[in-house]
Amino acid sequence: MRFRITKDREFYHKVLLIMLPVAAQQAINMGVNMMDTIMLGNFGEVQLSASSLANSFYMLYGILCMGIIGGCSVMVSQYWGAGDLEKAREVFSLAFRLAAVLGLVFAIVTWMFPGLIMGLFTSDPEVIDAGIRYLKLTAFIYMIHGTSQVVAFLMRSVRQAQLGLYVSVISFFVNIFANWVFIFGKLGAPRMEIAGAALGTLIARCTEFLVTFIYVLRIDQKLRLRLSDFWHNPAKALYKKYFQVGAPALVSDGLLGLGSTAISMVLGRMGSDVVAANSICMVVDRLFTVVVQGVSNASGIVTGNTIGEGQLDKAQEQGETFYFMSIMCGILSALLVSVGGPLTIRLYNLQPETIMVTRNMMYAYAVVMFFSAIQGIMTKGVLRGGGDTRFLLKADVLFMWLVSIPLGIFAGLILHAPGWVTVLCLRIDFAIKSFWCVSRLKSGKWIKNITVEI
Repeated sequence: MRFRITKDREFYHKVLLIMLPVAAQQAINMGVNMMDTIMLGNFGEVQLSASSLANSFYMLYGILCMGIIGGCSVMVSQYWGAGDLEKAREVFSLAFRLAAVLGLVFAIVTWMFPGLIMGLFTSDPEVIDAGIRYLKLTAFIYMIHGTSQVVAFLMRSVRQAQLGLYVSVISFFVNIFANWVFIFGKLGAPRMEIAGAALGTLIARCTEFLVTFIYVLRIDQKLRLRLSDFWHNPAKALYKKYFQVGAPALVSDGLLGLGSTAISMVLGRMGSDVVAANSICMVVDRLFTVVVQGVSNASGIVTGNTIGEGQLDKAQEQGETFYFMSIMCGILSALLVSVGGPLTIRLYNLQPETIMVTRNMMYAYAVVMFFSAIQGIMTKGVLRGGGDTRFLLKADVLFMWLVSIPLGIFAGLILHAPGWVTVLCLRIDFAIKSFWCVSRLKSGKWIKNITVEI
């Protein structure tokens, strides 16, 4: 297949303005996660595994929030491109309400059933007990983090990507300091260990919430959101449009979240060494793929804005350019993870067998990263930005639930294959989607201008 690569300098300028703050924000967030794992790694594999598995449940909420963001960002970016600011503000209100309600549900479930949640991921009683201490404090994080995350991410769709960077920089220093104080019991505070990590995260998320809404309500001069906008009930027509275009993104990301939870359950039953190894690999994975996250966000916003402006042929050319960029990002990510990943193992206090498992798993992650970059930029960026959410729902359901998860269960729990083999099986859907989305891109059927019609 032949692809067009745009030569428009303004296009690359727009991409960089969105990509760089997003990439920097992701790097800071992953740096915080890495410091969390390093600090807890001082107390052995049990607490490291417990925090990783407990966060797997929290990750499900995070992925659902990303589904809300994914669906609403399609609408905001296209309304922004069309110059309809009132509709864009209504979408912010809709996203805020969804994240708040969802956060309340997760908070109640986490507070009432922490032992049951941990029991889904592991049968190790020590890991379960440590995880319960972590989850009890996590219950207070959902609503404040979800609502601030949704609002900060949607600001990217109106060319305000710097907000997320500001918030992450502040959160970075608050989280590191709070973790140091409460995990190790410094400055007169009690030594809380794993519970201290949860408390540090809670303090950081409260800070994020305050900074986000002070910026949005008092500093921003582009969208000019008011407090009343968040309490204003959007029109029924907007709800209808969301459920036709945005809801498939929410369902898709929800199924992906459940799939990620299932993956954690599979790995959680392969031993604490595999869980610890995977938690380290996941942090390294995200740290070395921040550029992919930046390009993915930029691709969805830029193509969405272009479609909202009514320039459909230009959007097609931009989509093909992003595909070429995804291949380059995939190669870069694989190299960084394979070369830099094993070096980070020295930062952890691990048993020799865990070190070996981690090193082998790191190389498997490098292979996965190549395909993850392509499918991530295409599915969560270009095609979603074009409003092609129903097609993506089918892709996520078919390949993760009918191929990857059954194959991973068979390899890890029945054949008792090594952790690195199981990881490759559990992520085979990335490779399949990387090829499947190319034909969709070339067909042009992914372009849907929702400002005109569904």
